[in-house]
Amino acid sequence: MLLSSQYALEHIANPSARPSAPFDERCRRIVNNTRFEEAWREIVSWPGYAPTPLRPLTGLAAASAIEGIWYKDEAGRFGLGSFKALGGAYAVLRLLARETGSSANAELTAQNLIHGDARSRAAAITVTCATDGNHGRSVAWGAQQFGCRCVIYIHATVSEARRQAIAQYGAEVVRVAGTYDDAIRRAAADARANGWFVVSDTSYSGYMDVPRDVMQGYTVMAAEALSQLPPGESFTHVFLQGGVGGLAAAVCGHLWESLGPNRPRIVVVEPEKAACLFESARKGVPTSVGGDLDTIMAGLACGEVSLLAWEILRDGADDFLTIPDEAAADCMRLLAKGVGDDSPIVAGESAVAGLAGLLLARSRPDMARRLHLESDSRVLLIGSEGATDAEVYTRIVGRSPEAAARGAQ
Repeated sequence: MLLSSQYALEHIANPSARPSAPFDERCRRIVNNTRFEEAWREIVSWPGYAPTPLRPLTGLAAASAIEGIWYKDEAGRFGLGSFKALGGAYAVLRLLARETGSSANAELTAQNLIHGDARSRAAAITVTCATDGNHGRSVAWGAQQFGCRCVIYIHATVSEARRQAIAQYGAEVVRVAGTYDDAIRRAAADARANGWFVVSDTSYSGYMDVPRDVMQGYTVMAAEALSQLPPGESFTHVFLQGGVGGLAAAVCGHLWESLGPNRPRIVVVEPEKAACLFESARKGVPTSVGGDLDTIMAGLACGEVSLLAWEILRDGADDFLTIPDEAAADCMRLLAKGVGDDSPIVAGESAVAGLAGLLLARSRPDMARRLHLESDSRVLLIGSEGATDAEVYTRIVGRSPEAAARGAQ
């Protein structure tokens, strides 16, 4: 058994799921191929762009008695260590395009801002957001690339290494007492007071355009994964980490629109201590969860659902799972070691939520039946981050990220 049978696993089948329904106009306003094509054209033109690898985990699949597992490894994305590089920076660019001129420069591109005269206009703009680490790093990097000022808010438990990783891109970093959601409120209040622009990956009433741009950036990752599959191959399941829901909704939406009724089963996985999407599915409406949201899966320590993401996941996600921190830690060590002939993979704490959900569900016959996990299942996992905090990674895995990547014992 790959994970302990003692680990808790909660499941709810989404009562609102419409697995064979067409991608309707309501969803198309949020995630659609026209917007995706704009994001794709822009992002693939950026210096340093390269598709991240889709790694087949044949040893892990054999040990799990399923046909295939593929791991979309986002650790190398633009040198920022996570998939967030696709969303925050793209949203900064879109915001600057809207705010620095007239319709004549509505097609403002990264190249215009990096090398053109639009950079002087961007310098007068300040962008801000709250973050657990990775989104803020992307926004700070985008601000540095495109020439605007940046202020990032982090909450009490964000590590010093993650603070420094944001600050290295020239952002001012402000630490706030409380949780991620407290940092969101502080960033919004200070933005109103100072005339700054919030570039958040979570949406709320009256704030939808920027998070929509963030999600459009994420769809590039889903499109890459589809194009990287061997000819004639397809996914039957996608296990996606939760958080506020932006990643899960972007991937779900792109697959839903691209594949229609042939889309894979979408399973959303969250830490048991920060399961706002799970509770929203249980109640049928966006639902916040309280407490200190204390989980090692720092990027998923969110108590409030993104309303925009929920518009997709409400009907598009088939299942919701919650997992304990111990399962995530075990999966980090499992990937670092490699199963069978699988090469070692350096995965951060939030990257392995989907894998933990898959392995725990597969090891329980009744749960596997409910999720239709069978011997011919073919599963996509989004490895959303590498070791974005080397000290935390080393403490959990017992080896440094460098040693793990080399396969050192």
